[in-house]
Amino acid sequence: MGMPACVIALADAEGPFFSERGDAFPTATPEQWRAADTFDPGAVTDRGRWWLQFRAFAIRTGERVILVDAGIGPADSPAAAWAPVPGRLPERLAAAGIDRGEVDTVVLTHLHTDHVGWAVVSDEDSLRPYFPDARYVLQRTELEAIEELNPSLRESLIEPLQAEDRLELTDGGRDLAAGVRAIHTPGHTPGHQSVLAETDSGTTAVTGDVLVHAIQLLHPELPYTQESDPEAARRTRIELLDSLARADGTLATPHLTGPFVPARI
Repeated sequence: MGMPACVIALADAEGPFFSERGDAFPTATPEQWRAADTFDPGAVTDRGRWWLQFRAFAIRTGERVILVDAGIGPADSPAAAWAPVPGRLPERLAAAGIDRGEVDTVVLTHLHTDHVGWAVVSDEDSLRPYFPDARYVLQRTELEAIEELNPSLRESLIEPLQAEDRLELTDGGRDLAAGVRAIHTPGHTPGHQSVLAETDSGTTAVTGDVLVHAIQLLHPELPYTQESDPEAARRTRIELLDSLARADGTLATPHLTGPFVPARI
């Protein structure tokens, strides 16, 4: 049995959502919003806008470092059209005592631009993987959906990874290290995946965008307009939250104000 994993939150940036939050969750009721704002008051501004975090997570297990997601990226990243670039992930990794050369696996939960920004960066006239010794793990169904999700990422992300033989496609669940496993959690996107890590305190699920706001934690049936398949996303969210709650597990979330929240509310 390997050492328990340690999950480290890495805050890349924070800022407002690009549209009104009522448009993002059109079926949410005033009562549901009040409950969400009580649970996570940092996620709403004085003007009622959705204020969100942009966060990646590092998982240390023994001498290995697994990075889950790659933030919004530098000033010229694909997320620059809407997210508060440049992100601070390199500084956050350094503060956590992690050199980018130590990262041996980067799990891309999905192909939305705020989750892949530091995966590949510009180097003079070329694009190169930012983590020089890492394999990049993506669900095959996510790559197959790239034209629907963001076709520009084929040139700016996928092809540079393939050119250096760094992209590893997976189908469904996959063990990444002792006590660390990627699982297919579809709905937000077709090939969305999350990561389960066994820590000293139990199971931690690095959720990706299975849920993006506390309103979906309190009311997991609520759809979000950026979900590719809202019904599949609803099923995935309910199943993941139920299984983690039964295990008294913890959620590690990219966009809520606090990085770690209990699955049992």
